[in-house]
Amino acid sequence: MRSLKRIGRKIKTMNSNGTVLKIAVQKSGRLKDDSLLLLKEASIEISNGNNQLKSKSSNFPVEIYFLRDDDIPEYVADQVADIGIVGENIFLEKGKKNALVKRLGFARCRLAIAVPRNTKYTSIKDLNGKQVATSYPVLLQNYLSQNQVSANVHVISGSVEIAPSIGLADAVCDLVSSGSTLLHNGLVEVETILQSEAVLIKNCNLSEEKNLILNQLIFRVDAVLKAKRSKYILLNIPNVAIDKITSIIPGMTSPTIMPLCREGWSSLHSVVDEDDFWNRIDQLKELGAEGILVIPIEKMIP
Repeated sequence: MRSLKRIGRKIKTMNSNGTVLKIAVQKSGRLKDDSLLLLKEASIEISNGNNQLKSKSSNFPVEIYFLRDDDIPEYVADQVADIGIVGENIFLEKGKKNALVKRLGFARCRLAIAVPRNTKYTSIKDLNGKQVATSYPVLLQNYLSQNQVSANVHVISGSVEIAPSIGLADAVCDLVSSGSTLLHNGLVEVETILQSEAVLIKNCNLSEEKNLILNQLIFRVDAVLKAKRSKYILLNIPNVAIDKITSIIPGMTSPTIMPLCREGWSSLHSVVDEDDFWNRIDQLKELGAEGILVIPIEKMIP
């Protein structure tokens, strides 16, 4: 706690001296919306009017730059921005000398190879000598080389999925989320190259002052992300089952147990991982738990 207070005092001093952490965020699309939502949930107020390319927080020493996602790794490497929120696929494709600070758990997708539905495909070796269209030539070529496949990589910037239907390529390599776009264009996914999500990257030469601000930002983000994965639960349990139930859902440290007016019963309060809770709900009910409430958590401070 003393350490956090000390960091907070330093940040206030740096803010008064004009030290600001510059964050690059995608200027449009879902990744932009999710990035700004994360900052908002971390209690960082950002004013983002129409067509704004830059915005400064009113309550935290950060400034947001709205940029093309493809440009974010380069701007961070060149110190135009200090940190950036970008898809891991872009971060790896661009290969700039930035550090990956944190995976953020949203904008999940995969980079995959797909072929026309009527293509006879047995393995990656079937792409030898074929034309493959993509917007990710570096990641694709690395994958082909790892599998000792010699294919012709045709780089296009958009509408990759239509390449086979117009005779431009035999296969495509593109981002896949639900797979509906591939299906609509008569393609079937055959290889997964990369599982991707939004990541926080930083310039490797941040000053001590900016690293302090970044650490405080990460502290807030961690509190938000941990809360998203957890739930506060309340349930009524028979006293005879307290030991067994607390062994199933131990909580952050130890559950809170409070006696009820109903003789032989108590109320248990705990914080649990949401997936763990749903995996154990049948066990809890078998042990007599009832009146179960599951409540969302806004922030979790370890």
